[in-house]
Amino acid sequence: MRSIALIMPLLMLAAGSSHAQDAEAGKKVFARCMACHNADAPGNKVGPSLMGVMGRTAGVYEGYNFSKAMVEAGENGLVWDDETIREFVKDPREMVEGTKMVFPGLKDDEEISDLIAYLDQFSE
Repeated sequence: MRSIALIMPLLMLAAGSSHAQDAEAGKKVFARCMACHNADAPGNKVGPSLMGVMGRTAGVYEGYNFSKAMVEAGENGLVWDDETIREFVKDPREMVEGTKMVFPGLKDDEEISDLIAYLDQFSE
């Protein structure tokens, strides 16, 4: 009985801990992006494919005509990873002034984490 009393607070703490990235929830978040991007296949739509985006230099994807601002961001060292994607999807035009991307951004950190988990599935 005593061990249960000691374990219960730990279980409650674990249950209330921060949200882990959830790729399935990220797929639902990505639904907002699908009009312009795909992630599970190569090829471009209005925006470039995000398949393999993790580790990719910004402004580089075969067959896509990026804005001058995005190309310059890549030339200046911007590479997509969890941190840079998190910053970009919060406010694309703030991070890369002059980007062609018109999406206003995601404000919910949990949604962004889930989106990143979804995109991670399609990157090497």
